[in-house]
Amino acid sequence: MNSNPTHQDTSADPTTGWWTEAVIYQIYPRSFADSDGDGVGDLPGITARLDHLTELGVDAVWLSPFYPSPQADAGYDVADYRDVDPLFGTLADADKLITESRARGLRVIVDLVPNHTSSAHRWFAAALAAAPGSPERDRYVFRDGKGPDGAQPPNDWQSVFGGPAWTRITEADGRPGQWYLHLFDTGQPDLNWDNPQVRAEFLDVLRFWLDRGVDGFRVDVAHGLIKQADLADWEEPQEILSGQTVDKPRPPMWDQDGVHEVYREWRALLDSYPGERVLVAEAWVEPAERLARYVRPDEMHQAFNFEFLLASWTAPAQYAVITRSLEATDAVGAPTTWVLSNHDVVRHASRLGLDTSAGRPNGVGIGDPQPDAALGLRRARAATLLMLALPGSAYLFQGEELGLPEHTTMPDEARQDPTWLRSGQTQRGRDGCRVPIPWEADAPSYGFGPTDASWLPQPPMWAEYALDRQRGTPGSTYELYRTALRLRREHGLGRGTLRWRETGDEVLAFDNAGLTVLTNFGPTPVPPPAGELVATSGPLDADSRVPADVTVWVRAS
Repeated sequence: MNSNPTHQDTSADPTTGWWTEAVIYQIYPRSFADSDGDGVGDLPGITARLDHLTELGVDAVWLSPFYPSPQADAGYDVADYRDVDPLFGTLADADKLITESRARGLRVIVDLVPNHTSSAHRWFAAALAAAPGSPERDRYVFRDGKGPDGAQPPNDWQSVFGGPAWTRITEADGRPGQWYLHLFDTGQPDLNWDNPQVRAEFLDVLRFWLDRGVDGFRVDVAHGLIKQADLADWEEPQEILSGQTVDKPRPPMWDQDGVHEVYREWRALLDSYPGERVLVAEAWVEPAERLARYVRPDEMHQAFNFEFLLASWTAPAQYAVITRSLEATDAVGAPTTWVLSNHDVVRHASRLGLDTSAGRPNGVGIGDPQPDAALGLRRARAATLLMLALPGSAYLFQGEELGLPEHTTMPDEARQDPTWLRSGQTQRGRDGCRVPIPWEADAPSYGFGPTDASWLPQPPMWAEYALDRQRGTPGSTYELYRTALRLRREHGLGRGTLRWRETGDEVLAFDNAGLTVLTNFGPTPVPPPAGELVATSGPLDADSRVPADVTVWVRAS
């Protein structure tokens, strides 16, 4: 491979690039397909299952981290950004996956984790061996503790996973020493993005993967790189969501204005490569106007719309978030990027079967309120059909095309998410949405791998959701997704323009690209719009009306 390709300026019109209407499928590598039977998914397993993605009808894949890592946070603690963990394969396997994806017309986006490294990273080892105030320590956020003996943390910040965001180290001479910041697990020390070496290092990491042919990067915790200079105390509960309101300032660890300088530099680098490479922000930022700053013309190409993911399942709430989102991104000439599930949240087939007034659950376990499975799947199908009809890009999380629910009956002793331990076993965490997915109902590990091994236990009900039970079955969730993705592409819904129809407070309806889309949120069935019914998330009633929690697509006759 040529490691020094000739670059040219191919910066694309942000309103016409491939990403503006793409449907992108998230693969969580350890839970997608296991080629060697060790119970953990891997890159060869993904390559062997690529035809599923082309049959489904998506445009690109996003791979969660596969880099060398101690796996303290399932790979989001990266020890080496330029290699593949043996758990998942080799660099040659990554190259083959990229090549095979391209042969099928699929683009490949990889995860980049710039807010923190693993504590096993060579830089952090050098920082621990060096003295306070050294260049090695300046790559991270080290501070002296408070109090006469420095025994108190430098500030009151808490980890997103629970517990203090600071850990004190033992210096090389054996004495208690400085503290380092970790907004997540203790094994994920935060980098100091005011350090030029850090900035240069990540530009080189970007080049490494761009030269290998990736089409872009999903940027983890994109709103967290820059911290408020004075590291001021924050007396509010620590959440990854940064919401600035009239009566509450922006948290000092999230969404600082300095992050945008970083992304402008990254964008310039990506624009120097051919092939429309993209940057995708995982930025838990509200309101929509703040999020839109990440997708200005010289910064990111996409930013996940988490406000949409978190919105209540009511017509007014959905109307408000969709309208707000489109207006905010339109103001900066960017597409809106819709998402309903990912590896960090309760799957929407279960989340929508819970009492939504209780807020967003951090995992669901045996002792927690249980979702209504039938209601959750019914609403999830309706929500997906609504989302896929909206202008912009959409992300799907592996298994949602099968209607997979959260694994809510997993034994607590099987949990591996650091949230479970660091919260004092009060928050179940994210394991329930990360369970290896089922391919074949009657195969070992439901077709996930050649043996029964599975790094997280699969529930017995996985058989009924298996792909081979749903492929070719009219009305199955899998066939609903295939139909919706085909029609979305045929009608150009992703590049369309939404026009709302007048409805009451229990129904949402709009026109886009020759289709009328209607979702009934209320208990009373309503007549569908006039025209040819081309897709429905659930059956109509005996009088051909749209029942509660059903979305229909109608082509004007």
